[in-house]
Amino acid sequence: MSKTLIDFIRHGEPVGGRRYRGSTDDPLSETGWAQMRQAVEAQRPWQQIVSSPLRRCAEFAQALGEQCRIPVAIDERLAELGYGAWEGKTSAQIEAAEPGAILRYRRDPLHCRPAGAEDLDAFVARNRAAWAEILARHAGQHTLVVAHTGIIRMALARVLNIPLGSMFRIEVAYAAVTRFKIEGHGSDAVASLVFHAGKL
Repeated sequence: MSKTLIDFIRHGEPVGGRRYRGSTDDPLSETGWAQMRQAVEAQRPWQQIVSSPLRRCAEFAQALGEQCRIPVAIDERLAELGYGAWEGKTSAQIEAAEPGAILRYRRDPLHCRPAGAEDLDAFVARNRAAWAEILARHAGQHTLVVAHTGIIRMALARVLNIPLGSMFRIEVAYAAVTRFKIEGHGSDAVASLVFHAGKL
């Protein structure tokens, strides 16, 4: 039986620290680069890397691909969920302007999204398409995906059948690795979670 492995790694700390970035394109900080290097130094088992186009992912993906001499593909569909009016703001700034807004969003992200935020159905659709293409192109191989919290949450929700409204309760640390195993092909394939937010 064919077995495919997909490792997702969240980017490290960006310049400016913790914020609701979404599509805001900040690069990794020095700490973020150190977090990513430490996360992959023990093992580098991949045959290719697929990355979000945002700098906090793509720049590390390109550097790692050169070191490992493996191909790197940039997939626009792996960009983070857009946060609209919250883009670039810290939790404290959001709470000061809209008391209780973050808790309401975490409780019910389907109906309490920030103004101008990306449509969740569109986010789900582009993530589903990216997942399907990775499986089709790299069946039977081991792929690293460098991405964001929202992308990793979507993969977990898909594999574990977690309702969309609950996926925002999943925590993903900087430079944490989540591994999936996919057995079989096409509609008969079965995907399993091997580990979440761990280390190699």
